Amino acid sequence: MENQRLILFLALAMVTLLLWEAWQSDYGPRPTPVAQAPAQSDADVPAVPSQADTVATDSSEPASPGDVPHQAAADVPAESVKEAEGVVRGERVRVITDLLDVIIDTTGGDVRKVRLLKYPLSVDDPTPFTLMSDTPERFYVAQSGFVSRQPAPDHYARFQAEASTYTLGEGQDSLQVPLTWTSPEGVKVTKVYTFHRGRYLIDLEHRLENGLDQPWAGRIYRQFQRNEFSDPNKSAFIYTFTGGAVSTPDKPYEKIGFDEMDNWRSPQELAQGVWVAFLQHYFVTAWIPDQNEAERLYTRQVNGPRYILGMAAAPVEVAPGETATFRSQLYLGPKEHDRLVEVHPTLKLTVDYGVMTFLAEPLFWLLKQFHSFTGNWGWSIILLTLLIKLAFYKLSEASYRSMANMRRLTPKLQALRERYGEDRQRLSQAMMELYRREKINPLSGCWPILVQIPVFLALYWVLLESVELRMAPWILWIHDLSTKDPYYVLPILMGLSMYVQQKLNPTAGMDPTHQKVLQFLPIIFTLFFAFFPSGLVLYWLVNNTLSIAQQWYIIRKLEKASTKSG
Repeated sequence: MENQRLILFLALAMVTLLLWEAWQSDYGPRPTPVAQAPAQSDADVPAVPSQADTVATDSSEPASPGDVPHQAAADVPAESVKEAEGVVRGERVRVITDLLDVIIDTTGGDVRKVRLLKYPLSVDDPTPFTLMSDTPERFYVAQSGFVSRQPAPDHYARFQAEASTYTLGEGQDSLQVPLTWTSPEGVKVTKVYTFHRGRYLIDLEHRLENGLDQPWAGRIYRQFQRNEFSDPNKSAFIYTFTGGAVSTPDKPYEKIGFDEMDNWRSPQELAQGVWVAFLQHYFVTAWIPDQNEAERLYTRQVNGPRYILGMAAAPVEVAPGETATFRSQLYLGPKEHDRLVEVHPTLKLTVDYGVMTFLAEPLFWLLKQFHSFTGNWGWSIILLTLLIKLAFYKLSEASYRSMANMRRLTPKLQALRERYGEDRQRLSQAMMELYRREKINPLSGCWPILVQIPVFLALYWVLLESVELRMAPWILWIHDLSTKDPYYVLPILMGLSMYVQQKLNPTAGMDPTHQKVLQFLPIIFTLFFAFFPSGLVLYWLVNNTLSIAQQWYIIRKLEKASTKSG
C-alpha cells in the first residue's frame, strides 16, 4: 500500500464519520417521549413533588431520589409545563457588567437571560451572543432553591428585589444583587448574586434565617432547564456535542445526551467535588457547589419536551434563630481553557478533545505560545503546522523515500500489469518478486504516516473546539477562522495541493479502480472543505504544501544520487 492512498482514505473516513455524527445528531431517531402528568396551574404547583406523599416518613428530612423511579422524589423540585412556555414570570432585574448582560427573574430568583457582551453573533452582526433565554423556542435557564416540608422558597417562589437595574461602574470590581423571600411563619431567605469584573463566574449565596420555634430541615438544589435546540449557524458538516455533562470523583467528565436524560441514573451516593453543566459549541454553563458540600445528581425530561440537569445537596438542619449560608458558583460563558481551570480542575474537560486530549492540550498550549508573539491565530496555525512538520521530518523522509523508490519502479510495474493483464494472482507474485529483487518494501512508508495521524487528528479537534478562533481574523478576506471561507479560495487551493501530491506519487502498482477513486478525491475533498471552518482548511493547506515541498526535495535528491551512481 502506498502512502498517499492511505492518507486520503483515512482522511475520507474521518470526514465521513463526522458527517454521519452530524446527521444523526440533527435528523437521527429520537426516543419516544415519556408520558407526563397533566400540567398544573401556577397556583397549584407544590413546593415538593406529589410523589413525596408516597415516600414520606416521620422524619422531617426529604426523601432520597433513589426511592422512586427516575429520581422524581422529594429532594428534586416539581415542574410545571407553564415554565416551558415561559408563562411563569415575575419582575425582571437586569445586571450589566463588562462581560455579561443578565436578566434575573424575581420568580425563583432564576437567571433567565444571558448575553455575552464580548462575543458578537458574527463578524457582520455586533449583537451580543445570547447564551440563555426563556423564550419558548430557546428555553434555557438556571435555577436554584430549597426543598423542604417546612416553609422554603423553590424556583416558583416570589422574591423581592431592591432595584430593577444594576450596573458595574468604572473602578468597581464587584457587584452584589440581593433578592429576599420571607414566609409568614418567619423563615427568611436572602439570595445574593455577586458579579465580578473580568469574570464569567458568578458567586451565589443563599442565607436562610430560621425564625421558627423549631428546627428547619431541608436541602438546597441547583439545576438547569432547557429545550433541545442547536446553534442556527452550526454547519451540518461539523459535529460538536450539545447536551449535558457532569463531573464526579469516579468520573471526572461524563457527557449526557438529551436522549439519555430521562433514563440516566446518577450515582446513588452523595458525592463532593462535583459539578453539572450544559455544553454547546464554544460555550458552557455550569453549576459548581461548595466543594465540601455533598450532592446527588439528577436528570429528567418533562413536558415540552424540556430537560433538567441538576444536583440536590444532603439535607441540613437549622436551629431556631440561627442562620445557614449555602454557597455555590455559576459559570456562564465561553469555553476558555484558562478560565475554566480557575473555576474547577476538571471543568477544562468541557473543551472536549475526546480521546485525543492527551495530545490536544499540549498542541493548544503551543498554539497559544505562537499567538502570544504573532497576535494572529492564522499565523499561529501556520507556525504550529510547520513545527509539527519539522518534528516528523525524519519519519516523513522515510515515507517519501519509499514513495520515490516506488516511483522509480513505475515503468517495470506498468510492464508487469500489461504482461499479466487480469491474472491478479500471477501479477501479485511477479510484483512481490520485483520488490524482493529491488530490495523495496512497499509498506515501509506506511508506518511513519500512521504515527503522525493521531497528532493530525488532535490538532483537528484543537482547531474545532477552540473558542479563541471564533471571529478571529487572519488576512485579507478571512475575517473569521471559525467559519467557512466566503470566497472558497482556501478549499480550492487545498484541492489543488492534493492534486499535486497525487502527481508526485506512483500509481502504476495500484489497482485501476483505486486509481480512479484517487482522481476524484481532490474534488470530493474540495467540496467537503468548502464548508469547513477556514482555520481547519488553512491547516490542511499548509500541511499539504509543506509535504509537497519535502517530497519534491527528496525525489530530486534521490534522482541526482541515482544519476551520479549510474
